[in-house]
Amino acid sequence: MSEQTLEKISDLVRRARAAGADAADAVFVSSTALGAGVRNGVTEELERSETTDLGLRVFAGQKTAIVSTTTLDPARFDGLIEQALAMARMLPDDKYAGLAQHGLTGTLTHNALDLTDTAEPDANALLARARTGEEAALAVEGVTNSAGSSASFGRTEVMLVTSQGFAGSYARTRHSTSVCVLAGKEGGMQRDYDYHGTVHLDDLDDAATLGLSAGRKAVARLNPTRPRTGKYPVVFHPRVANSFLGHLVGAISGSAIARGTSFLKDKLGQQIFARDITITDDPTRQRGLRSRPFDGEAMQGTPLALVENGVLQSWILDTRSARQLGLTSNGRAARGASSQPAPSPTNLAFQPGSVTPAALMADIKEGVFITEMMGSSINGLTGDYSRGASGFMIRNGEIAEAAEEFTLAGNLLEIFVSMTLADDLQFRFGSDAPTLRVDALSLAGA
Repeated sequence: MSEQTLEKISDLVRRARAAGADAADAVFVSSTALGAGVRNGVTEELERSETTDLGLRVFAGQKTAIVSTTTLDPARFDGLIEQALAMARMLPDDKYAGLAQHGLTGTLTHNALDLTDTAEPDANALLARARTGEEAALAVEGVTNSAGSSASFGRTEVMLVTSQGFAGSYARTRHSTSVCVLAGKEGGMQRDYDYHGTVHLDDLDDAATLGLSAGRKAVARLNPTRPRTGKYPVVFHPRVANSFLGHLVGAISGSAIARGTSFLKDKLGQQIFARDITITDDPTRQRGLRSRPFDGEAMQGTPLALVENGVLQSWILDTRSARQLGLTSNGRAARGASSQPAPSPTNLAFQPGSVTPAALMADIKEGVFITEMMGSSINGLTGDYSRGASGFMIRNGEIAEAAEEFTLAGNLLEIFVSMTLADDLQFRFGSDAPTLRVDALSLAGA
């Protein structure tokens, strides 16, 4: 996006101030998305979309309002400003509203995070990648049908201007491949998938490798059993282990803490995980899926230890929740063009443990290895946890027969403190965990 576009957005903010706003900021998001999908060799999807969204936020005393539009037309700015100010004056006061106290100033249009790829693939390249993945999966013995294979590319550019004197922009690209297939015959079919997404195409897993993985996973799930009800040691595959980071983030969000609706509201500075567990959030990771040079309030985020040696160190804060708690934002505000900023993590990850996944389950005589989870019943006030799951039995330290149709239950405080981590961490999702083990989870099955 050109400097001319950034200047138009800056002009919108200047005009809002001149029209009577005590402070203002504006977000502009433009995106391009390309997608191709096949099923059993037949093209099912081939699309391209381009979207733009502009959001203006104004402050009138302690009142605030947001208006948005899909066009960047300076001729419509005065009407947009008039609408925003009229809305703000009708709303009740919010004593915590306002721009970030320590927001960036100046112009920031370049960053060193390496978040954009130079090449945009064409439709033929995406179709070829999708077909390659599907063909590799269908070639696996036991795979009987395709649920679809897709490849996509996206590019998003974000611009933010504040009346404190900041004008910044950054872009991010995303390449991805997904393959999903079925194994077995009618009455005993199983489905599984593999997926990978990266900022740069040269970091993306080969489509044939993903297809082979998806096919083998589906076949491995054939002829499942249903475990007996009881308490078991449970090991979680990385693709589901990262869900515990999501539960943690929900509980340490500044807005939840300010409302008093979190089971961790009184745990800051206390031990909530085992002493060898550290969890970090890093918006500065090179080529990170959620990296960014500034947040939705023009705060420059820095790496943050949320949990260090098992001790809860920090909340996830935007400006409003920080003010409610008598603290300062730590640059974790996420925001769309038509929404108020809200606390949100960036590249979130456990630090890996020191044992292999095989060693992690070596002493388990009977347990469960979870590869997929569905549904969710999490009580934010108490930490009570219940989720449907499927995967495999563990017998004498080895992964055994497939298992499904059971529910795991426990309390997140007990789950967190009993976790043990393996050493196989990979950055694949933006929220990443290694294989992890939790002892003595309740399982409701047969």
